[in-house]
Amino acid sequence: MATIILGSQWGDEGKGKLTDILVNENKPQLCARAAGGHNAGHSIVANGVSYSFHLLPSGLISPNCTNLIGSGVVFHVPSFFSELAELSAKGLTGVNDRILVSDRCQVNLDLHAAVDGLEEIELGERKIGTTGRGIGPSYSTKATRSGIRIHDVFNEQIFESKLRQLASGYKKRFGDLLQYDVEDEIQRFREYRPKLAPYCIDAVQFMKNAQDRNYRILIEGANAAMLDIDYGTYPYVTSSNTGLGGIFTGLAINPRKIEQVIGVVKAYTTRVGEGIFKTEDLGETGAKLQEIGREWGVSTGRKRRCGWLDLVVLKYSNSINHYTYLNLSKLDVLDSFSTIKVAVAYRHPESGEELDYFPADLGFLEQCEVVYKELQGWNQPITSVKSYDDLPKQAQEYVELIEKFCGVPVKWIGTGPNRDDMITRSV
Repeated sequence: MATIILGSQWGDEGKGKLTDILVNENKPQLCARAAGGHNAGHSIVANGVSYSFHLLPSGLISPNCTNLIGSGVVFHVPSFFSELAELSAKGLTGVNDRILVSDRCQVNLDLHAAVDGLEEIELGERKIGTTGRGIGPSYSTKATRSGIRIHDVFNEQIFESKLRQLASGYKKRFGDLLQYDVEDEIQRFREYRPKLAPYCIDAVQFMKNAQDRNYRILIEGANAAMLDIDYGTYPYVTSSNTGLGGIFTGLAINPRKIEQVIGVVKAYTTRVGEGIFKTEDLGETGAKLQEIGREWGVSTGRKRRCGWLDLVVLKYSNSINHYTYLNLSKLDVLDSFSTIKVAVAYRHPESGEELDYFPADLGFLEQCEVVYKELQGWNQPITSVKSYDDLPKQAQEYVELIEKFCGVPVKWIGTGPNRDDMITRSV
């Protein structure tokens, strides 16, 4: 049976920590990534060592777990090898023997990263705020059917022909602005080809066999619901389906063999890059959340925009992903706030009606006013608290407001940065 962990806001909710905990508690035989690329960033602290995962599934932290990069991922070969080397250097054993890659993945080329930057320049003030790692251009070439898949890499003639043709097309578009040497990348792939071959498999057959044998499977989402290409704050989104739909297309998982879908939600809201963020606080509150929560990106180092929790966003996210449970992360960051605000609706700019849904028209949403509910803070540290009943009454009220508004039980509550700083409730 499969457990799926998804981000419920704009990413950086702490999915890696819950993945790490469930890998250790449930002992899954397989941990898989379904979509995205090396723009993802999961940070895990285990045995006093901090590990960063980008392209690789964080199930590699367990010595007994096989890991799969699924067909919906855009696969950057240099990052794959450099991440494996970094994990090995930090003491994780056997990582090279526990990672597999679907041969249907699209190859994320250095060419795509070069194009990514130029496309952002073209957009000017409308830039998306991408990570600059070629994710968008990789998915674009996939959609236009001009991309290169992993299995193409092993046919040298086809691979080199496709890459030269792709580079030629971009050169016609950008001219001398494109700083890229196609022959350099071709030469690098001549070196990668024999090294990459042992990792590549037919992931459809692999997943079928794993499910037929009733493997315990943990699926790790990348990015989050509000960055989904279809349901997020378009166009300020990533280029893949980051929710439940992307899990099915990226892994060919059997929907009848899903045990639970867990939405990870930060106790406040953060966002990296451009785009609408109704509860963003540009004053003292936002700065305090950023500092206490150490809100800067694992992948990019960029500081995250911060603001109060938006329950309208969370309710909308649940309508898309149908969570079984929630993991409320980083509740301890709110320890020193005497008053805590939560968005519960948007007020229509003309009628004054309170809207409890997230509209598609972001221009309209910009005109809406946020309706907040204020709660009393608990003004004491909760990192040492190990059971829900021992949380301050005000913290319990905060958790229960989230549950009631969204209709989903909060099963896990993060109370600090370490693996042990997590309350598990019986719900």
